[in-house]
Amino acid sequence: MLYTDFIKHKKKRAYRHKKKLNKTVTLYRKMPLKVMSRAWGTINNLELPVVMRRPLIGLYVWMFDCKLNEAADPDLRNYKNLGEFFRRTLKPGVRTVNAEHDLTSPADGRILHYGICKNGILEQVKGVTYSLKGFLGPLTWRGDIDDVNNLSDDEYHQKLKLKPGHELYHCVVYLAPGDYHRFHSASDWKISYRRHFPGDLLSVSPELFMQEHGNMDSFSYTAVGATNVGSIRIYCDEELTTNHRDHGDRNNVRDACIIEGTEMGKSFQKGDMFGEFNLGSTIVLIFEAPRNFEFKVQTGQKVSYGQPLGFNRHVDLL
Repeated sequence: MLYTDFIKHKKKRAYRHKKKLNKTVTLYRKMPLKVMSRAWGTINNLELPVVMRRPLIGLYVWMFDCKLNEAADPDLRNYKNLGEFFRRTLKPGVRTVNAEHDLTSPADGRILHYGICKNGILEQVKGVTYSLKGFLGPLTWRGDIDDVNNLSDDEYHQKLKLKPGHELYHCVVYLAPGDYHRFHSASDWKISYRRHFPGDLLSVSPELFMQEHGNMDSFSYTAVGATNVGSIRIYCDEELTTNHRDHGDRNNVRDACIIEGTEMGKSFQKGDMFGEFNLGSTIVLIFEAPRNFEFKVQTGQKVSYGQPLGFNRHVDLL
């Protein structure tokens, strides 16, 4: 009886939490977030008078504990605006890309969550969960599925796993406002597919950009823009524009193939420069690996790009 009462109480608490979360998200979505984001982006890129750059950008450095000693150019007077400082480059040699591990951190940041994806569910940020199907979208790049839009969460989960006996894992890295805001390749892979979700620019799951298909089976690398400044730039895809007034809601998905010369896909090596954010953002990696795959990080741990995330003798990334 006591156990039954405990389960009922737990279900009621979960229901109240979900109801409260839905109300919060609904209220948040009523705010003019895209207008706010573009307005902030305009301010962010206003050229500052040289005399004002050191005090204004210096205040930002102090507030968010930026590691100015790691910047390729530590002289704040040389940054025309805050946007340039957000996208600053690092000095050569201040980061080392681990050569032994197949999967390394794509960015400087903090580990929000990691682990196995269960029952078609991705736990992304602070206990908020998403279905893999809702997060990644339909499996249109798979040619062996008749109806990609009508898969159940469990069916979708199984279709993502390309080898029997493997699991789907995920790792979420959050970039704080003071972090280095360029991001890098997390593995050796070949990108052939991109998907862009315009989103609502929510601080939990705003604008999405996704690359698919690696040279070790497949690999998912999702860059999530932040509230206020949702713009994301991917260096190998100059046609992509994010946080645009004509993009509309999340259902207005934009897919594209990545082609280099006459070849399908573009190859990247681990640690290669990949793209950049404006202000704090999140990167979500989803990958397939054997069941004995072990993460080398802990929740809440600070990481630098190139630092190992996990290891197995043979890792198949999704």
